[in-house]
Amino acid sequence: MKILYLILILMNFSYGASVDCTQVFESRKSELIKEVDNIDEARQSFEALKAATNSLFDKQKAKMLSDQEALKQKRDELNKEQKQIEELIAKNQKLIDTIKGLKTDKITQTYTKMKDSAAASVFENLSTNEASSILFTLPAKKISKIMAKMDPVKASKITVRLQVGPPFDTNQTKK
Repeated sequence: MKILYLILILMNFSYGASVDCTQVFESRKSELIKEVDNIDEARQSFEALKAATNSLFDKQKAKMLSDQEALKQKRDELNKEQKQIEELIAKNQKLIDTIKGLKTDKITQTYTKMKDSAAASVFENLSTNEASSILFTLPAKKISKIMAKMDPVKASKITVRLQVGPPFDTNQTKK
């Protein structure tokens, strides 16, 4: 366009004819109006695209924040449940320890009240670990009386196991 204007102006100067600027502007006015309309349409399209993009971004941001909040709540719930489970495990462990203690006390009382020869025959039929774990809970005086009545080989195995000390593995087979 600029080149066209330049050519027109040069032609006027070269031919000596004067050009009426108003007439040139009037002839170009419709082209300029079309260009302004095209620019305005492009600007409006850009603004609409910008608004749609911002709206989509805001929706995604809101969803992300909502998801983060939901995850935080779920994590808090899981932590609370884990704490409750740990408390229950601790409580159950105390109960198990209490039951084991009562069981050990009951067994200890039973063998303490038994005659030495009867207790010795029972211990001879138990595995070394089982016999050791029970004898370990009895008073030393009672252990000596029972072991005196036992088979010397079995008594020596139990003595060696008692020297090692607890825990006595009661899951092993009889020896």
